[in-house]
Amino acid sequence: LLIRTFCSYSTDFEVHRNWLAITHNLPLSQWYYEATSEWTLDYPPFFAWFEYALSHIAKYFDPQMLVVENLNYASPATIFFQRLSVIFTDTLFIYAAHECCRCINEKRAAKDILEKPTFILAVLLLWNFGLLIVDHIHFQYNGFLSGLMLLSVARLCQKRYLEGALLFAVLLHFKHIYMYVAPAYGIYLLRSYCFTANNADGSLKWRNFSFLRVTLLGLIVCLVSALSLGPFLVLGQLPQVISRLFPFKRGLCHAYWAPNFWALYNAVDKALTILGLKCNFLDSTKIPKTSMTGGLVQEFQHTVLPSVTPLATLICTFIAILPSVFCLWFKPQGPRGFVQCLVLCALSSFMFGWHVHEKAILLAILPLSLLSIQRAKDAGVYLILATTGHFSLFPLLFTLPELPIKILLMLLFTVYSFSSLKSLFRREKPLLNWLEIIYLIQLVPLEIFCEIVFPLTPWKQHFPFLPLLLTSVYCALGITYAWLKFYISVLTERTSVRQKAE
Repeated sequence: LLIRTFCSYSTDFEVHRNWLAITHNLPLSQWYYEATSEWTLDYPPFFAWFEYALSHIAKYFDPQMLVVENLNYASPATIFFQRLSVIFTDTLFIYAAHECCRCINEKRAAKDILEKPTFILAVLLLWNFGLLIVDHIHFQYNGFLSGLMLLSVARLCQKRYLEGALLFAVLLHFKHIYMYVAPAYGIYLLRSYCFTANNADGSLKWRNFSFLRVTLLGLIVCLVSALSLGPFLVLGQLPQVISRLFPFKRGLCHAYWAPNFWALYNAVDKALTILGLKCNFLDSTKIPKTSMTGGLVQEFQHTVLPSVTPLATLICTFIAILPSVFCLWFKPQGPRGFVQCLVLCALSSFMFGWHVHEKAILLAILPLSLLSIQRAKDAGVYLILATTGHFSLFPLLFTLPELPIKILLMLLFTVYSFSSLKSLFRREKPLLNWLEIIYLIQLVPLEIFCEIVFPLTPWKQHFPFLPLLLTSVYCALGITYAWLKFYISVLTERTSVRQKAE
């Protein structure tokens, strides 16, 4: 499979090749100003240094890939190096998965190693369908970044708080999307590390608050931030770096709508627009020319519903995250409560964030894997979220040769997920109800229509965005349902006195 992918590449392949060239050839002062390619450097400085380090290995494979002007350069040696770099950096993810497995308390005795929770978790993480196609076929470094996140989670579960805080601070300066889950880290470290003891009922002992520990955490954040952003602050380029990291002019949604609340919002606006035109409630000459279904990364205005601003998405995200953070503070459940809050922060930001990419769903699926092997309720939510979220990644692989590959890999991972978790919780009630099963089964005819039927119809010429719209909206329904179900489960979960004390 990986050898096959050496022969193909995506847009993100050119993005990272360009970043290799920028960091290798240009001085630091020009990294965040260079704009020869449309794929400008828009990741935090640590990732830029990561590309810089890779570039010094890349020059031994093909020096031409490091020429800034060589746009869309893709020699066999370049493709080989890029693919190899992803495989090599995935070693961090493998180590992080191992550390996460060590944190699992195996209460369920199993004679067969294949039925052990730690083995199931290892497979769910290491053979995650989304990571496999996004990193090794499409092309990105999500495995490396997810490895940093999972390793930080493992360190916090092991009560190695300063290590976990350091790893997460470093992660934030590799990719700033992880700032959405920062509230979970901040509250958990404050609650579990800065307060050295609780009352028997789990309430806080304010006199046991440690200013020394808060200072240590603050020093870690400040030192890492200074190391990352300090050079650009000295150069007077910090505003330029921030403008690259937060490009609000790219619009509410990506070219392919991420399956979240805004996909449903866009679909409703589109339906109301069509209805308004047919009923002569709307004037066709006054409808915005920029189309949200144009398949382009750009700003657009809604026609019927109010247009959404970056501030509105920030407020919605904050409100959506708030209950999970309060729950972590007032209903402490140790590491389990922390992972629950992390998943909810990731899902809430995915649901309401500005210009969310479909790949961001992995930020919730991976940590939810840790919970799926511990409780049947969480396993059910995981199956819905993973199946729907992974299916929503199908449009990333749109060529005919990739069709059987993505379907086969999806089937293998999904069948294993269902069978292993069903076996693990076989003594409990079914993981999914009949409505949830029907919803997931409908993904099959949806895929048949989008990949086989639609290209044969005249609609392809007039409505080229239709398959993406249907996939996005249908998956948005499932992800929204999983988010609400998991939220309700966490908020209504009873906490024992022992858990509170811990």
